[in-house]
Amino acid sequence: MSTAPCLVVVPTPIGNLEDITLRALNVLKDADLILAEDTRQTHKLLAHYNIQKPMHAHHAFNEHKTVMNVIDRLRAGQKIALVSDCGTPAISDPGFLLVRSCLQEGIAVECLPGATAFVPALVVSGLPADEFVFMGFLPHKKGRETAIKKIAEESRTVIIYESPYRVVKFLEALNKFASPERKVSASRELSKKFEETIRGTAAEVLQHFTTNEPRGEFVIVIGGKEVE
Repeated sequence: MSTAPCLVVVPTPIGNLEDITLRALNVLKDADLILAEDTRQTHKLLAHYNIQKPMHAHHAFNEHKTVMNVIDRLRAGQKIALVSDCGTPAISDPGFLLVRSCLQEGIAVECLPGATAFVPALVVSGLPADEFVFMGFLPHKKGRETAIKKIAEESRTVIIYESPYRVVKFLEALNKFASPERKVSASRELSKKFEETIRGTAAEVLQHFTTNEPRGEFVIVIGGKEVE
């Protein structure tokens, strides 16, 4: 890590703990403090690699209150790494607010390359990857239908994250507002033992998860609307 004040954003494995990079491990070993979305989850990763470092919780419920304290620590010369439970911080995880605040305060931010769940899901989907739209988690209630209607009209490939409890409802809405023939790829438990990807039309994928209960966190890739 640099001797100048610098926040280092460290991607962590989305499932398989061996997917962390050597550089990420070196940063975590060298850090004075690790900011973790869930310290219990990060402790499992650190224990696996025999790393013992102080941790502070940094998540969506406290980040507004803790940002300036982190910036003060960085200015004092502490080496601070930011991690989320899995994947890259700020990608549908806490981190954006801290990164923006550091840059506004003239503190450098470095992000290591590493795991992000939507990339392998997009690659294995077999859908066009030259242009795509990443929408993260859709709203649970207000604005959800509007978001799905937007997906229905999108000509580029669309990627979303979805809870197993809302997968069927999302596919039902996609069938309604887009087309039962729309191409869909649904990946779950990426990099884990029970990793699975179901590909087909919106109607076929809906049928699969109607008869097979969705389990695990999902990345759903939707083919773009064909332009006439």
